[in-house]
Amino acid sequence: MTNYKLNDKDFKQINERSLFGFQLGWNYERMQASGYLYHILPQLRKIYGDGTPELKEMMETHTQFFNTSNFFNTIITGIDLAVEEEQGIKGKETVAGMKAGLMGSFAAIGDSIFAALIPAIFGAIAASMAKQGNPIGIFIWIAAQIVVDVFRWVQLKIAYKEGVNLVTTMQHTLNALTDAASLMGVFMVGALVATMINVKFAWAPVVGTVPLNIQNNLDMILPRILPALICGFVYWMLGKKGMTSTKAIFIVLVLAIALGALGIIAKA
Repeated sequence: MTNYKLNDKDFKQINERSLFGFQLGWNYERMQASGYLYHILPQLRKIYGDGTPELKEMMETHTQFFNTSNFFNTIITGIDLAVEEEQGIKGKETVAGMKAGLMGSFAAIGDSIFAALIPAIFGAIAASMAKQGNPIGIFIWIAAQIVVDVFRWVQLKIAYKEGVNLVTTMQHTLNALTDAASLMGVFMVGALVATMINVKFAWAPVVGTVPLNIQNNLDMILPRILPALICGFVYWMLGKKGMTSTKAIFIVLVLAIALGALGIIAKA
């Protein structure tokens, strides 16, 4: 062990590798393990020395199964390097346990907030403005992604400084954050279904001499029920074995064209 202390140059290198290379080695066996090792390998060499038995042992440790949110992975990295910098090879079990214990929680929180909630909110805003011919929506979307990337950049150094204490500090808020993000995500999905799926029943059978407005009757029971049914149908298809999102999209397109041509549905 060299008693090396990480500096701003190291943090910059880790963040660059995390942003642009963390997922490049993704595989079904160990998922993000090779990417995790890749983005901290230069720092491991500085801490343990290049070519040492300690370096090889820690490299092997870091190639074990690992999978978490891309938006929170550098929090785990910061805590990991703080432990290794302080304890060296003696902290091997602590690092392995910390990674295994945190990756699931951070995956749930990070994916709920940054992979679902934020894209749903700002994507809906951008899409709505685009439909109206307003180009500002795309800049709102870009600004949101820049803020997310800045967040990913600054969290590494904070986690490194706090070290293991950050785990105990955040432990009581992880479940609350996950539940809140999940609830907000479900809320936004419901709002998107009601506002972005603009389909209505066009078929109006004639009973005697009076046309029956099916869409109007359904609106009195539950407004926007047809978009909800379409969304439910898509979810049902995606739950079937062998079904992919591409196949589901193709099926929806074919059905929409066919039902539209038959005059059963139309654009709302």
